[in-house]
Amino acid sequence: MTYQNIILEHAEPGIYVLTVNRPQALNALNAATLEELAAALARVGGDRAARVVLLTGAGEKAFVAGADIAAMKPMNAQQAFAFSQAGQQAARAIEELPVPVIALVNGYALGGGCELALACDWMIASERAVFGQPEVNLGIPPGFGGTQRLARRVGRALAMELVITGRQIKAEEALRIGLVNQVVAVDALMAGGLAQARLIASKAPLAVQACKQAVRCGLDMDLANACALETSLFALTFGSADRLEGMTAFLEKRPAQFKGE
Repeated sequence: MTYQNIILEHAEPGIYVLTVNRPQALNALNAATLEELAAALARVGGDRAARVVLLTGAGEKAFVAGADIAAMKPMNAQQAFAFSQAGQQAARAIEELPVPVIALVNGYALGGGCELALACDWMIASERAVFGQPEVNLGIPPGFGGTQRLARRVGRALAMELVITGRQIKAEEALRIGLVNQVVAVDALMAGGLAQARLIASKAPLAVQACKQAVRCGLDMDLANACALETSLFALTFGSADRLEGMTAFLEKRPAQFKGE
C-alpha cells in the first residue's frame, strides 16, 4: 500500500517506526490518515518478525496536534459518529497489536493526538511535549477514547479535570502524574526510543506478547480472572522453544538466542 499521510519504516530487524506525516497540518488526524494508520498496523501485525513499533509525528512542532478541525466542522451527527468510530478503531488496532507500541511524543499531543498516544503501551516525551484533551473548547467531548484511556492512565479525578477544563500540561507534569514514562531532550527522543526498542527486541518475543496481553486484558477483569489469564499465558509459554532456550542459557550463564518459536 502507498501511504500519503504516514510513513512506515522498517528501521532495524524487528523494529518499525510509524510516523504521522502531515507536518503542514501539525499531523492532524483526518479520515484518510486514520485509515492509513489502521492499514499500517495491520501490516506490522502480519509480520511474524515484528518485535516493537515506535509511533511518532513528523516535524518538530507536533506529535499529533489533534483531529483535523477543518474536516470536522461541516460534519453532521452521522458523519461524526463514523469519524469517531474510525478513531476508536485506530486506537484499538494499536492496543491489539501483539507487539509493544511506544509513543515518542515530540511536541503537541492534543485531542486525537493525546488519544493516539494513550492507546500506546507507554510514552516517551521530549521536554517540549504538551498534552491535553481540549475538545470542550470546540463544543464537543473527546471522541477517540480519551475519556476512558486517560482515566485508566492517571485516575478518575485528574482525568475528569483535564477533559472538563481542557487544561494542557507540559512534559514534566505529564511525567509526575504517570501519563508518560520518561522525559528526554528533544534531540534524544528517537535515540531513546530505539534504545528501548532494541532492548525489547532482545527479549523472548512470545513472552513479550504474553506480557502485553496479560496487562492489557487483565485490567478489564476482576483480579481472580485476571490472574487465571496470567496462569494460562504462563503455562502456554512452556511449550515454546524460546522458553527452553531462555532457561538453558540462564543455567549455562550465556546470552539467550531467542527465535520467537
